[in-house]
Amino acid sequence: AGEAQCLSYTGCNFLRQRLVLATLSGRPLKIRKIRSKEEDPGLRDFEASFIRLIDKVTNGSRIEINQTGTTLYYQPGLLYGGSLEHDCSPSRGIGYYLESLLCLAPFMKHPLKIVLRGVTNDQVDPSVDVLKATALPLLKKFGIDGESLEIKINRRGMPPKGGGEILFACPVRKFLQPVQFTDPGKIKRIRGTAYSVRVSPQMANRMVESARSILNKFLPDIYIYTDHMKGVNSGKSPGFGMCLTAETINGTILSAELASNPQGQGAAVLPEELGQNCAKLLLEEIYRGGCVDSTNQSLALLLMTLGQRDVSKVLLGPLSPYTIEFLRHLRSFFQIMFKIETKTAEEEHMGGEKVLMTCVGIGFCNLSKTIR
Repeated sequence: AGEAQCLSYTGCNFLRQRLVLATLSGRPLKIRKIRSKEEDPGLRDFEASFIRLIDKVTNGSRIEINQTGTTLYYQPGLLYGGSLEHDCSPSRGIGYYLESLLCLAPFMKHPLKIVLRGVTNDQVDPSVDVLKATALPLLKKFGIDGESLEIKINRRGMPPKGGGEILFACPVRKFLQPVQFTDPGKIKRIRGTAYSVRVSPQMANRMVESARSILNKFLPDIYIYTDHMKGVNSGKSPGFGMCLTAETINGTILSAELASNPQGQGAAVLPEELGQNCAKLLLEEIYRGGCVDSTNQSLALLLMTLGQRDVSKVLLGPLSPYTIEFLRHLRSFFQIMFKIETKTAEEEHMGGEKVLMTCVGIGFCNLSKTIR
């Protein structure tokens, strides 16, 4: 690759987006001035762990980091896949790593089967529960499905010490099919999980009752599982939390979640409060609406971009700042622009303003997939 194609960025923001898109587009990347003004400059441990993970799933990547860790050069190799294990840094949730793996997994040479260890539920990153409930059905819409597509939680781990373990498996695809996903439909049921680890199992029941007290006014079909893990499976730190999903008649899934404060940080949270706040967050997400919830907007846009040379349309709620930056990166890596039309609440008869995203896929073909 000539120097002309090497993309150059400054700062530590959106590191994952840049590395994932560089890997898929095969374009080398240089990032300078990573926290160069701070007392503790350079890459953080969770970012270094993420770079190691990218190195594991690819074959022949070249990664150069200077001594202070403030400059990173990355020349992507082939996505290889296979059976792997990775210990994630406990300062970020497993969701931080899993979100990027969801983008890369369908385009590997061998189907990916990876065990990730670390924090399964925290307050910063999307939890494993939410990604299992929302991202997997989204992948299926693009034709990535089969028995081998799964996320399985073997152990839960809460911050600060983690100790959770999950298994993520995903089949490979040569092409993605285009989607027309513009009518979210009406909400038909709400499902959820209230989990508690290393605290009284009663906590989960208290969260369920308080969440139901709000959601029952909205619709009757509500079922919230309680998940109390014991012994080794409960990780190394105490905590509890809740993850709720609302499903529509057209198969749209919207999600919300909350977790208690890590041990020794912040004020103690009552399970009743947490349950109510989580229910309100879910109603907020339903109000924002769209066919893909706010955690998976960028995943949907990426899969649309990589689809066949055909028109894909998806109706989204208001775009998150992360998604807006992702659209800019898609333009620099793949030279693709989306047509963005805003739909007001009156046109859609429900909720907040929506955005209809339309694009023609670049016809991405998984060349490394082995042909049997």
